[in-house]
Parts: sequence; structure tokens; C-alpha cells
Amino acid sequence: MTHESLNNHHRDTLTALFAHPTSHNIRWVDVVSLIEAAGEIEEKHDGRFRVTLGSEVEVFDRSHSKDVTMEQITDLRRMLTHAGYGPDAGQQPGHED
Repeated sequence: MTHESLNNHHRDTLTALFAHPTSHNIRWVDVVSLIEAAGEIEEKHDGRFRVTLGSEVEVFDRSHSKDVTMEQITDLRRMLTHAGYGPDAGQQPGHED
């Protein structure tokens, strides 16, 4: 998979999720939009969200704030990387400093 299926807004959210140091103001609604483009997300009756990215499925609690938590960012990074949306997906080896 490549980032080509994502729009600029999704790419910005993806960049924020993988940024170092980690951003502490990634909005949940932006993450939901990214997941809808990259996989599947289903809101359950109890307010939890069932997220499917690639072959991985995880259930997330909606944060009490409008932003995702550090634990959610860690889980999303793993899931996105395994689904081919990691920071190196579609890029040539090497990096810029």
C-alpha cells in the first residue's frame, strides 16, 4: 500500500502520528478520517471504536479530550506500519537530516 490513496489532510495526520517528538495535539476526528481512508472504523454502541488496518484489529476508547492519547498513538503507529502506511512506505531507502 502507498500513501497515494490518502489526501493531503490524511497525510498531515499520518505525519503527525509518526513525528518525533510526538505531537500531543492530534485530534481524534482527524485520526478517524485517516482510518476511514486507510482501513475500517466502526463506532460501537458503548462509544468504543473497532479499528481494522490491514490484518490487525484493535478496539479504542474515545479519549476524554478531543486529542488522541500517547497509548493510542503507539497502537496506531504499529497498526499503520503493519498496514503499509509507516513513515518509510513508498519512499526510497535513506533519509534526510
